[in-house]
Amino acid sequence: MAWERRERGGLYYTRSTKVNGRVEREYVGSGYLGQLAASLDLERRERRLAEMTALKRERAEMEDLDSRVSELYEGIEDVTAAALLIAGYGKHKRGEWRKKREPKETDQ
Repeated sequence: MAWERRERGGLYYTRSTKVNGRVEREYVGSGYLGQLAASLDLERRERRLAEMTALKRERAEMEDLDSRVSELYEGIEDVTAAALLIAGYGKHKRGEWRKKREPKETDQ
């Protein structure tokens, strides 16, 4: 979006948009119409920028929360493993927790 000076000597407001991968220029106008279009485009850009900033902030908050939940989960796994070991369980080949067999007493 820019103001351009043309050969005829006037300022014209133009918009550039991509259509099928090509940049197309739209000549909006000059004078009051050009100023109105420029201010509307500026508001639209500012609103879009504010939305993008809010989304980035929300994404950062979610990533921080995800990190905290992962740390909590790892801590819970450690506490659970310690409790199972104390209770006499052991981790089996496939990662399953199983109660260890008590050795059989033999009569001698």
